[in-house]
Amino acid sequence: MTVSATEAVSGTPTAFPTGTTTLSSTSEDKQMFLELMVAQLRYQDPLNPADSGEFLAQSAQFTALEKMQDVSDRVGALLGSQMAFGAGAMVGQQVSWIDLDGETTHTGTIAGVTFGAEGPVFDIGGTQVPLAQLLSVGTTTTPPTGTTTDPAA
Repeated sequence: MTVSATEAVSGTPTAFPTGTTTLSSTSEDKQMFLELMVAQLRYQDPLNPADSGEFLAQSAQFTALEKMQDVSDRVGALLGSQMAFGAGAMVGQQVSWIDLDGETTHTGTIAGVTFGAEGPVFDIGGTQVPLAQLLSVGTTTTPPTGTTTDPAA
């Protein structure tokens, strides 16, 4: 039995991973691997035993995959922390953002920030604006003709 290095990794990435799904999935994967290995040993042909090198290779491959998943989880947590610190530092900053229609721009001052699964959401004059909608931070210029400026800011 050979496990491809790309088979076992799945899931939906988020900006702020919780780690709960990974822990249960990893423990289930370990249990399944051990059950398969024991079944393979139990039902092998006594006249033609399995190669011990193959078992070592499978075990090493599983361990490497486990370590790669751990590194991926830690990098995701680091990215989430970095985004949280950056978003928190933006409170009080003057920003401009674009509406979901893609045409109307607004300006205002960030009053607060909340963190959801998709990343930081800024409170700008009572309007909830996701990070992806921000156009500029700091001193903003006059919006082009045909756009509006948010008076609530």
